[in-house]
Amino acid sequence: MFKGMLSEFKKFAMRGNVIDMAVGIIIGAAFGKIVDSLVKDVIMPPIGLLLGKVDFTNLFVVMKSGVTPAPYPSLSAAQAAGAVTLNIGLFINAVISFLIVAFAVFILIKAINKLQAKIDAKEKKEEVATTKKCPYCCSEIAIEAVKCPNCTSELKAEKNKK
Repeated sequence: MFKGMLSEFKKFAMRGNVIDMAVGIIIGAAFGKIVDSLVKDVIMPPIGLLLGKVDFTNLFVVMKSGVTPAPYPSLSAAQAAGAVTLNIGLFINAVISFLIVAFAVFILIKAINKLQAKIDAKEKKEEVATTKKCPYCCSEIAIEAVKCPNCTSELKAEKNKK
């Protein structure tokens, strides 16, 4: 029984979509770490410097003091003392990280849609027309027709456009 379940799982896991999804999740996790580092280590320090030497990771509000009373020099000191804190700086970092990831995904989707549109246009161009519209009744008729079967109008002899 276990061997059958294992072979069935192996068959499922080796499908192309599952492998693609796994690769996407792994790359997404790595990309998330890179963006977190970008926000924490590259973007926020200059912003903090411009705003009066504010360290966003230590931007917090003490809601309830811990074992040792407030004030606390850093978030880690407040957490070590058991204080209940509202971590505004960490939230700001997370929001900026999300915005960067969302923008990157938006750019990726836009590029994929552009590529898909080119592929669709190429496929549509390669299709050979088999019908045309009657200029009198606007119904679809065979491209070789010289008389409309719907309105019986005589059609001008046109060269077939490909």
